[in-house]
Amino acid sequence: MKPTVLASVQEQIQAELESAYLYFALALQCKDRGLPGVAHWLTVQHNEEREHAMKFIEHAHARGQSVTLSDIRIKRLEWKTIGELFRGVLEHEQYITGRIHNMYELAQREGDYPILPLLQWFIGEQVEEEETVRTILDKIAMVGETGSSLYLLDQELGRRSE
Repeated sequence: MKPTVLASVQEQIQAELESAYLYFALALQCKDRGLPGVAHWLTVQHNEEREHAMKFIEHAHARGQSVTLSDIRIKRLEWKTIGELFRGVLEHEQYITGRIHNMYELAQREGDYPILPLLQWFIGEQVEEEETVRTILDKIAMVGETGSSLYLLDQELGRRSE
């Protein structure tokens, strides 16, 4: 694995773990605000992000590379409404999508063909991630963010499976 590609893998592992930490922090906030369903949805998202980091770690190890972790740094996501929360989640997923696209371009330039199938999987995964959050935002726009609408949305998000 070329050093530039390995460096981008290391950075993406870090980004995935920071995403996991961000979603877990948001889940705790939702729990505190009486939104257990949203908290559950975010906890499942937290678990997915950790799994994403593991995919990159396993790929690096399969290719004889070492992985080191840095301190977790997250940008705090301030939100007052559930719409603000999920708009922030969408922006974060779009940031991750951009990172994956940049990695794909780098791997192609460097001729690191073994990582391309993994990155192609992540490209598809990011389409799914963004679509899921956009669907939630569409539902929020349709039903609103207060009272029984918020209660029903919270219930629906709480049914997300692992």
